[in-house]
Amino acid sequence: MESPILVQRDGAIATVILNRPEKLNAINLEMWTELAESFEALSDEPWVRCIVLRGAGTKAFAPGADIGEFERQRSNVEQARAYGEVMRRAIEAIDCCPHPVVAMIHGVCVGGGLEIAGLADIRICGASSRFGVPIAKLGLTMAYPEIEALVRLVGEATALEILFEGRVFDAEEARAKGLVNRVVADDQVEADSLATARRIADGAPLVARWHKKFARRLRDARPLTGDEQDEGYAAFATDDFQEGFRAFLAKRKPDFKGE
Repeated sequence: MESPILVQRDGAIATVILNRPEKLNAINLEMWTELAESFEALSDEPWVRCIVLRGAGTKAFAPGADIGEFERQRSNVEQARAYGEVMRRAIEAIDCCPHPVVAMIHGVCVGGGLEIAGLADIRICGASSRFGVPIAKLGLTMAYPEIEALVRLVGEATALEILFEGRVFDAEEARAKGLVNRVVADDQVEADSLATARRIADGAPLVARWHKKFARRLRDARPLTGDEQDEGYAAFATDDFQEGFRAFLAKRKPDFKGE
């Protein structure tokens, strides 16, 4: 059987695929484990300039957890805690990945699928995509690591609206709530997402990683240290900076090396 997580490479772009199309990419324990391993490995790869995160096929990004494994894997507090540790590792691996991550969202993006997509830096979906977190109907909660990205994206009031009501809503409402960056025609989701990834990959990779690092650091209310302030100017000492402004003056495309 194929792995539930596939990683493909196209130049400087890596694509991570939630690969259970027979289950609409419903997320099981093995998928969470391999998702963590895949992002941890990609984080250490200098060739990566952008990661595209998607579900297999065009029917669903992911509809949430595979409820069929609950009786074996999540039927009591002890099992849920152990399962939650695996989820926490995957969530941390995606959130802490230094490379830009683009979520390509076809179809349903619900529950755990929305948790995963919400960890991406840019989210692009189709007009018929559907979103929500209907776990109130299952009698279970999102734990702290799971709920953090949702609250960060949409704010506490809207996150609680999504969790309390348990509605599944459309793409335009998702955009209005701040869950997605762009809504495109269903048949343009892949092309638009890959074009976005290519634009990112064409930029200076060190700059993209610094910007992501700075944005993550600003989540922390502690004052920036002097060293952190100075890091904001480190790009000016790179070869890519020299290449970038000289290419601009010469009216040519820059050739960034990540140095």
